[in-house]
Amino acid sequence: MNRMSLPRLTAVLVAGALLQAPLFAQEAKPAAKPAGKPGVVATVNGVAIPAARADALLSSQLAQGQQDSEQLRAAVRNDLINREMLSQAAKKKGFDKKPEVQAQFELSRQGILVNAYLQDFVNGHKVKDEDVKKEYDGIVKAMGDKEYKARHILVEKEDAAKDIIARLQKGEKFEELAKQSKDPGNKDRGGDLGWAAPSGYVKPFADALVALQKGKFSASPVNTQFGWHVIQLDDVRELKHPALDEVKPQIQQRLQQQALEKHIGELRAKTKVE
Repeated sequence: MNRMSLPRLTAVLVAGALLQAPLFAQEAKPAAKPAGKPGVVATVNGVAIPAARADALLSSQLAQGQQDSEQLRAAVRNDLINREMLSQAAKKKGFDKKPEVQAQFELSRQGILVNAYLQDFVNGHKVKDEDVKKEYDGIVKAMGDKEYKARHILVEKEDAAKDIIARLQKGEKFEELAKQSKDPGNKDRGGDLGWAAPSGYVKPFADALVALQKGKFSASPVNTQFGWHVIQLDDVRELKHPALDEVKPQIQQRLQQQALEKHIGELRAKTKVE
């Protein structure tokens, strides 16, 4: 069954990366520079490669987990030489004048500007500890203090669900009847949904689940946007939440993402688009 998966607080908080890794690069030491012109890494066919370009590439490599070393710095310099060499060869063939290449240039330029702007926003809007605590408490409250181990059978029609309930009442096994379920994720596992907090399900399903007694199945079909369900509650246990310190980084990232989305929405609202 498609459902909003929220079985654990940690799972709720693990989200996609807030920004691309290069924005969080550690401060890079200047890349190795050979003797020659100051501020120049190398000269290729008379064209100087500025040290700032090497520092930017080194910084991005460090952000991706590379360890700073003389070998890395040498590799950065060699890569920049190859880039300049190939760039010059491409210009000789007129690729820099092609519309599709110019469009990619502009997209890259915009991407760099956007990343710099977003990083500046993040740096200027640090998440406060009290906001992290408030978010944590809200998630814990929403998830509740219990989790449920349930099974379900999903069908398209209410009459089909009623027929399943009647057969269960006559003693047929839930696991066998689950084979006709429309939920491919668990039909071959007896309809087993595993352990989850009620907040991990859509509301009609959650309400019906928490109303059941352990070992019982729903006396009437439960309707959601996915179809008609017959639910069985196998077990209930206390839900153990991770400590705040364990999930603090994820919460901070989550709140930063929310702040960014809000800011982008505010900018969009003020933007004239024709």
